[in-house]
Amino acid sequence: MQQIINQLANISGAAGVFVCLASGAGRLIGKYHIAGSETVTLFIVGIALMVAACLGKLYVIERN
Repeated sequence: MQQIINQLANISGAAGVFVCLASGAGRLIGKYHIAGSETVTLFIVGIALMVAACLGKLYVIERN
C-alpha cells in the first residue's frame, strides 16, 4: 500500500509541476485561457497537486 501511495505522490508531484509551468508560460506569452480554463485556476490546481504529493510522501515517511 505504501508503494502505491508513494508512486501516486510522485505522479501527482510531477503533474503539479507541469501544470504550474504550463500556466506560468501561458501567462508570460499573454494567454489568459488554456484549454478553456483560466491560467490562474490551472496554477491553483498545480499547487493542489503538489500539496497532495507532499501529504502522500509525509504519510509514507510516517508509516516507516
